Formats: sequence, C-alpha cells, structure tokens
Amino acid sequence: MTTAPSTVAATRTTGPAVEMTDLSVQFRSKRSRTVALTDITMRVEPGEFVSILGPSGCGKSTLLKIVAGLVRPTTGSASLMGQQVTRPQDKIGFIFQRAALLEWRGVRKNILLQAEMRGLDRKEAGRRADQLMEMTGLTGFENALPHELSGGMQQRVSLCRALLHQPPVLLMDEPFGALDALTRETLNTELNRIWRETGTTILLVTHSIAEAVFLGTRVEVMSARPGRIVRSLPVDLPAERVYADVMADERFDRLAAELRGMLGSGANH
Repeated sequence: MTTAPSTVAATRTTGPAVEMTDLSVQFRSKRSRTVALTDITMRVEPGEFVSILGPSGCGKSTLLKIVAGLVRPTTGSASLMGQQVTRPQDKIGFIFQRAALLEWRGVRKNILLQAEMRGLDRKEAGRRADQLMEMTGLTGFENALPHELSGGMQQRVSLCRALLHQPPVLLMDEPFGALDALTRETLNTELNRIWRETGTTILLVTHSIAEAVFLGTRVEVMSARPGRIVRSLPVDLPAERVYADVMADERFDRLAAELRGMLGSGANH
C-alpha cells in the first residue's frame, strides 16, 4: 500500500487532517429545495492524497468548499487539523479550474499576492516563492505576464501561490480539466513529486478516472445527486509514480476498470 511522505507537513497533527461527519447540504430558494450532499462521512489522514470522483453535479466542489469554510453544512460537521470548521479557513490552499491570475502582475508578483494578503514576512515569502518557482519549472519566467504563459504554466503559478504559506491541506477543484492531454500528464507527474516532497494533504476533485488513480492514495467515489460516498478504494501503487509505468501497471488497469464500471452504472451501488 502507498504510504504518505514523512515530512513536517504530514505530521502537524496527531488526528485527521480533514474529517467530515454525517454531512448534508441543502440549498433553498423561494421556489425549490435542492439536496446537494447527504450522509457524507470522510476521514483524511495527514499526508494523504485523496481523489474525489463522481458524476457532474454530484456535489464534489461543494465538499471542498465545506472544508474551506465557504459553505456551511445543513447538518453534520467538518473539522480541519482538529478544529471544527465554522468560518473561512486560512490553513488551506485552494486551486480552481481557472488560474485566476492578475493580468497586470508578473509570475513572481502573482505568487507573492498570497503573502501580501496574509501579511507574511516579505523576505521569507520571497525565498519561498523562488523555491516554488524552481520546483515547478518557472525559474526564468519571474516577470512574464499571464497572457504570455500557456495554460499549464498559468496553473503552475496558481499552484505556487496556493503553496506559498505552506498550508497543511491543499484543495484542488478540477485544476487541470481545461488542459490538453500531454500538459495534463506532465502536471500530474509534477504534482505527485510536489506532494511527496512537501507532505501536504491533498483533496482533488476530478472527472478523470486516470488522473484520480494516478495521483491518489485512495479514491472516494460519489453517487449522482444528492451526492454521497458510495465507495472508498485504496490505490495500491508506489508513492513515486512515473506516468508511463503506471499506465502499464495491471493494478492501475484493474482499479480504473472498477471505477469505470461504477461510474458507468451511475455509482449508485
């Protein structure tokens, strides 16, 4: 079985990094009531990489927003690093589908926006930004503006910005969904390396079965709306993963086929 990296980030708490218990979410309007999530219980240990897979509209993104404190559950509770989530959290990094960079700021200044908003020490933040740019292959592009970067490079900037304050938990909402297949594979490999090197706990929402298996230490499968966890499947692959090797591994094939069968039948069993 895959083991989490034994780093500082992976050992900041003796309890779960993320825990959700009996969560449900309902959205109400004057005309209707929508049940987005029901009976969600999930425990994520420090240093785990959990892929969340399910049909469109099943509430995957809402799940991340609950952990971030951006959505309040209707019933149940969520905790982050041992503390109940009751408001927006500063212990996380959050990456969305779009990089959402400021067009008038270069790469380094976009990354350092995180430091400005949090009031971090400027010199330390600058050193951390330089380290992250080197880690993600952005060295030499410090002053490039977003329109001068490819989509993949923009998401690397977004990743650096999210990791600048060294959050113990990183939430990722379909961050590579709009990228071409080759760029996506490259960034998947880089993300695996960064996860191993930092020990950050990661929750990834994706519609890609291959991505979910390649990156995850386990895959949480959600049903169609109202979303609930129907299976939790461990990923029996080594922590360090090379794309070509994983794609040729029979363990990958077995798990991907099982997930494909579940999602093809509506993930309701």
